[in-house]
Amino acid sequence: MKQPIKRRPFFYRETNGIRITVRPEFLAEHSDPSCGRYVFTYFVRIENVAAEPAKLLTRHWRIHDSIGQDYDVQGPGVVGEQPLIPPGRVHEYRSFCELKSPAGHMEGTYQFMRDNGTAFDAVIPRFVLSME
Repeated sequence: MKQPIKRRPFFYRETNGIRITVRPEFLAEHSDPSCGRYVFTYFVRIENVAAEPAKLLTRHWRIHDSIGQDYDVQGPGVVGEQPLIPPGRVHEYRSFCELKSPAGHMEGTYQFMRDNGTAFDAVIPRFVLSME
């Protein structure tokens, strides 16, 4: 008998012609709940649906752990890259997060710049991290 396919939730938001989709996943094989270590990966798809290229400059993540701890992570680019995304193109990457509890959430912004020098923030949708 075939096992049913487990559907993973995804979250998306579009800001200023940048569509961001995030799909989180719990990594049981890298976690150790007895030590308060819960590891999650998340897959990010950034799509430029505008008519002009956009360069991703910085990221700002707000990470909330269900035990009440909040963390801010800021820095240049994503996973060491500052991609220029032409109209109709996509940039994808995978990263991870470690929490001290089995649930939490993340959200934030990417700062982009258009060819004409206009900077703007694209909202990263809040997404749930859960070992369930």
